[in-house]
Amino acid sequence: MAFTDASLTALRVFREVAERGTLTAAATALGYTQSAVSRQIASLERAAGTPLLERRHDGVRLTPAGRIVVRRAATVIDQVDATARDLAGLPEEHGIVRLGWFASAGAWLLPRALAELRRTHPAITVITREGSTPALVRALRAGTLDLAVLASAPPYRPLDTETPPLELHTLAERSLRVAVPDTHPLARGEFIDIADLRGQRWIADPGDRQAMGVWPGVDERPQIAHTARDWLAKLHLVAAGCGITTVPTALASVMPPGVRILPVRGGPREQRRILLARLSRPVPEPVARLAAALRAIAIETDTSA
Repeated sequence: MAFTDASLTALRVFREVAERGTLTAAATALGYTQSAVSRQIASLERAAGTPLLERRHDGVRLTPAGRIVVRRAATVIDQVDATARDLAGLPEEHGIVRLGWFASAGAWLLPRALAELRRTHPAITVITREGSTPALVRALRAGTLDLAVLASAPPYRPLDTETPPLELHTLAERSLRVAVPDTHPLARGEFIDIADLRGQRWIADPGDRQAMGVWPGVDERPQIAHTARDWLAKLHLVAAGCGITTVPTALASVMPPGVRILPVRGGPREQRRILLARLSRPVPEPVARLAAALRAIAIETDTSA
């Protein structure tokens, strides 16, 4: 079998697996059984004459051949979809940009940047979705996102091991802080000593190995009182006196009543970088315009903070 015999369905399935990182997650997203996904991948690997995925205990990883196929698959699928629109008599969708973002960016950076882009370039349509940094990196590699706003913590390791490396631009570098109820004893001062964080009840992300939401320098096993992914839920839990949580400085402008955010003194300084990532290739004009809007808002909020 030659690779030219590969089906469009198999290419779509393969791109989904590359983005999701596991066969199970791809099957769920596509509404297929896992065995159907496995069959499509097997047919594609037969056509390619070489393995495209490395099966691992924690999911799958693209082989060098798989990286080539996923890049080409994205182009083929986009062209086929454009042809289908033309045949259906639909207008060609110029100016569409697909943007991924991590959770807290949606509270301060994303809305303002999109509003600015609508004001200056109303013909550009931006389609967005939230995700974890690893998931968004996989989506960039799979060609299902054009840009991604990502978070990075010291020691700022590469986001993945694929080649070529992603093009990265630092939008901002912000310090991590702690959100506490304004009735909490820790809220009485202008900062929190790291020793005073011992024995506190924390609100953290569920299933996060690094207990995101807990101050990284706390030298004890943290007591997780509540878990929540949604920032609004976390902050309202803090306001209700249910615990404390870490927050980026950028969220200061969206704090609900009853919450103070304070810096922490003692231990290493906890910084977080906000990165704009894309594949290393020529940038279409709509993508460049959105990137410029994101950079402008990041600079504006940095200088006004």
